[in-house]
Amino acid sequence: MSYQVLARKWRPRKFAELVGQEHVVRALTNALDTGRMHHAYLFTGTRGVGKTTIARIFAKSLNCERGESADPCGECAVCTAVDAGRFVDLLEIDAASNTGVDDVREVIENAQYAPARGRFKVYLVDEVHMLSKPAFNALLKTLEEPPPHVKFLLATTDPQKLPVTVLSRCLKFNLKRLLPEQISGQMRHILGAENIPYEDAAIAELARGADGSLRDGLSLLDQAIAYGGGSLRVDEVRAMLGSVARGQVLGLLQALAEGSGEALMAECTRIASFSPDFGGVLDDLASVLHRLQLIQLVPGYRPDQDGSDDDALIPLAQQLSPEDVQLYYQIATSGRRDLAMAPDARTGFEMALLRMLAFRPADGGGAPAERAASPGAARAPAAAPRAAAPAANERMHMASVAEAPRAAAPQPVTAASPAPSAPRAPVALDARGLPMWDVLIEQAGLRGPLGQLGQNAALREREGQTLVLALQPAHMHLAVEPMVSQMEERISQALGERIKLRFVEERGASSETPAARAANAREAAQSAAERAIDEDPLVQSLKREFGARVVPQSIKPYEN
Repeated sequence: MSYQVLARKWRPRKFAELVGQEHVVRALTNALDTGRMHHAYLFTGTRGVGKTTIARIFAKSLNCERGESADPCGECAVCTAVDAGRFVDLLEIDAASNTGVDDVREVIENAQYAPARGRFKVYLVDEVHMLSKPAFNALLKTLEEPPPHVKFLLATTDPQKLPVTVLSRCLKFNLKRLLPEQISGQMRHILGAENIPYEDAAIAELARGADGSLRDGLSLLDQAIAYGGGSLRVDEVRAMLGSVARGQVLGLLQALAEGSGEALMAECTRIASFSPDFGGVLDDLASVLHRLQLIQLVPGYRPDQDGSDDDALIPLAQQLSPEDVQLYYQIATSGRRDLAMAPDARTGFEMALLRMLAFRPADGGGAPAERAASPGAARAPAAAPRAAAPAANERMHMASVAEAPRAAAPQPVTAASPAPSAPRAPVALDARGLPMWDVLIEQAGLRGPLGQLGQNAALREREGQTLVLALQPAHMHLAVEPMVSQMEERISQALGERIKLRFVEERGASSETPAARAANAREAAQSAAERAIDEDPLVQSLKREFGARVVPQSIKPYEN
């Protein structure tokens, strides 16, 4: 007996056997049970999610010898004929190979005749978006007012290419991409029925490789069973898919967190020994970075995952700053896109990782020690800072072309010994005896998400070694534990003592934050600039003599 592939052998025969499309099953079931059936249905979605399968079950439900029902018997002559693909009143048309108007005219002519065996003549048109424009035009009238014994079931992976005149005549159902958990659950069910031993990690790898398509997943499962000689082991599945273990991806990130170029390249060499799909490795890296960012900023969130590997990610989330994770994610996704232009895939992969290492923030921990010995470190000492420019006339805020300063006589460059590092300047105190919060967050070097948290907080009081900060309710989501711990470390370094932070929710706190004061200062500077322009004698003369007017949006204050 010839072998039947799993995707065909385990194709659902009833609505109850479908996986992941409950919203479509519910609508069709209720329509069949109440007799409110439309004459044209459109099923859209990616490949392998059940579009033609649902259409065939629906055709079987319409024509079952035991009556119209959402639960066809599966045993009568009609049901068995539909399952075998030889039911005379179910006409399956591949629009990809029958695109012309003549093919559609043949359908229209045959639709006038009564069904030969069942109650309804069902036309299942797959990849309907491939029909030509004249073919669509020829079909419109019949699609809008077909004979009472005709049902049209259309399926497509690209509904955007369908004319709106066709879309408006159909009931549209968008089939969802399946989650990895749904695909792996169906695989376990099939493997149990087929008595094939497997490892759970191997099933998880196949479910991720299916990319939301159950049919693709079952095709990969067939291939894995053949590759493994009748069993599924995770190392063999990874070798077949060209994927790598999660631990190797974490090894790359650990090397980046330590700033070790040697460890990073050693990990690349180990990964390359498996001949992986380097684009897939970058995808896995981006996926882990996404999970790291969630642990840092939204610790309780679980996006379609069980969070089983969070314990391994938590140390990395503490070592890497949120800014680093964002940078690495951007480099991973752009590196994935640039692989096609690289001399070879491994070179593109390694360059993406080296870019992550090279563009780490200068103040990040664990910077490579080799930087100190790099050729760029032997450059001539930097010139002395430029003398401060004299203060501009405070009365004049309007933009003007300043006279270029006369160049000073060149001075000989003399090598100077590096000055000893000065002690950290104490942070100024306000009238309450508390550190000036604006100055403190600047000295602490708070940037990115940490800077956003600091700029939107107002310092209320100090309780021993604890600073109490007020936040608007809309900003309380920023004060999550990884962010608070990093902020405490930076503030402690700036003050020279160990400090804890406590955030309290307070309505109206936004008016006293650095962000609010900066916004008020910008508004005041803008108003002063507009007033100075309006009072300027030259501007008034231009208005009076030439009818000129000032465009308000063109006025910009001087920026210090």
